[in-house]
Amino acid sequence: MVAMRVCPVVTVPEATWEQVSFASTLHLEPILSVLLRQVPARHRQELQLGLQEALVNAVKHGNCSDPSKLITVQYTRSGAHHWWVVTDQGCGFGDCLQETQSHACQLPDSSWESGRGLYILRQVFDQVIWNETGNQLRLCRYLPHPLVAWQPKPDQMLVRWAMS
Repeated sequence: MVAMRVCPVVTVPEATWEQVSFASTLHLEPILSVLLRQVPARHRQELQLGLQEALVNAVKHGNCSDPSKLITVQYTRSGAHHWWVVTDQGCGFGDCLQETQSHACQLPDSSWESGRGLYILRQVFDQVIWNETGNQLRLCRYLPHPLVAWQPKPDQMLVRWAMS
């Protein structure tokens, strides 16, 4: 069984941030269930794929699969925007960040042993942003209600982070 903790983190005018912390293992099903509980059913499978890629990257590449290190995910929903912030205890990828982000939009060659996760993240989420160190990943997905004729898209809105 995976030990995890869910608790409110930061209250903002439109949403409350919650947090899940867990040991760096690949037993992710219960974690994904918690992270996706506010997502409409028709979007869960796609977002599960994206979140699973982000968590696997944090476990394998960030924390080197060290179960003594934690992965922390803060998450919230604000209107039609769903946010996840994945943080690992690794040293990040510093100088590799710019190169990694520039190649993340390209379809990876099938012979590559890794790199497909970054491509999948870019396809699933509207915003994929790393901190300067490279050990924290902020993800956003805009999911308008299907009965609403028009809502502003993510690039039409000013989003302000209420987290440090």
